[in-house]
Amino acid sequence: MPETHTATTAGSRSALARYVFAATLVRSADGGAVVAIVLLAHVSGQPGWIAGLLGASITAPHLLGPFIARRLDTARDGRKVIAASAVAHGTLLGVAGLLLPVTWAVVPSLLLIVSGLFGPMLTGGVSSRLPSIAGPSQKSQRRAQSWDVASYGLSGTLGPAAVAWLAAAASPLVATLALAAAAVVGAGAVLALPRQSPLDDPGAVPSPGRTLVTIRRSGPLRRTLVLTVVVAFSVAALPIYAVAVAPSLGGAALAGSLVASYGIGTLAGSGLLMVRPLHGDADKLTGVLAVVVPAALLLVIATTNFTAALVAFGAAGIANSLFFAATLAARSEYAPPEARGQIFIWVGALKIAAGSAGTAVAGALIGGTAWLPVAIVAALSTAAAAVCLVERSRDRT
Repeated sequence: MPETHTATTAGSRSALARYVFAATLVRSADGGAVVAIVLLAHVSGQPGWIAGLLGASITAPHLLGPFIARRLDTARDGRKVIAASAVAHGTLLGVAGLLLPVTWAVVPSLLLIVSGLFGPMLTGGVSSRLPSIAGPSQKSQRRAQSWDVASYGLSGTLGPAAVAWLAAAASPLVATLALAAAAVVGAGAVLALPRQSPLDDPGAVPSPGRTLVTIRRSGPLRRTLVLTVVVAFSVAALPIYAVAVAPSLGGAALAGSLVASYGIGTLAGSGLLMVRPLHGDADKLTGVLAVVVPAALLLVIATTNFTAALVAFGAAGIANSLFFAATLAARSEYAPPEARGQIFIWVGALKIAAGSAGTAVAGALIGGTAWLPVAIVAALSTAAAAVCLVERSRDRT
């Protein structure tokens, strides 16, 4: 028995390592695509507004991702669906990059729109595979989710960083093609993951609309979705705030350091979770940690010097990392098997949309009072968390 247990544990660790490798590759391709295309548009002589539209062509279609996600839950082998999505994403991105300097911008824009449709498969879709890899115990599930958080943090850092380095060392086109290649290689890595048992009755998989109804009727899933969207909307104000406040802290260039500190905090948070995974009810954890995030945002706007601001941005990254892990746990534990992939993708897609909206709103409100949008979103997150915690308490009585 001990030898069997040891072999099983070693197998789970190997599968988890393969998962992190695959997830980081495909998510880096997705996360760095906007930076690569915008840089390529600039060096190709396109005006700024076209560069912005090209970037939006990649991110905006994420919201439509759930409408193709049902295939993930009905497939006999979901790995093939995700791998095909990664290949399609990478191929379309690469072709769009090759065509951008030599054709009308509308042509690569259409290719990028289709490429962006597959983005949610590389984020929430990949995460939906984790429960079958991590092992049956809550502790193993939570530790695996901390690695998933780390994958998001690494890809969110490595993708844009690799693009910046390759664009400077070679060209933005080379950077774009490297991301495309990463997506294709990542597809192969996805196929190397353990196969998840298919559903006995694929016909039981709900439509995208019915999946949303399932989320609405489930208190834990509904609260997870609401808080994920609100917190994503809130933390999206931080890069705008960093740019606005950096000159008063010593120079405009310090904005990059503040944003980097937030990213480092995200990775540090996932590291803490690897050492000490979250324990307890995922629904309650999501509500409690949704209060911690706005508290960290208030700490950010309370700082008056650069060193303190660095620490505060790092603390905000840690807080958001812990919150994100709680939402992954809630999605894993409360989603019905026949809709797990769709629920992961719905929440992920709406999170991305909320982040884009948060950035736009913060930019519109920043004006002459830099702290105002951060204070507003912190109040919004606190209120949403309070409502969800009260609702949860009522559901349990």
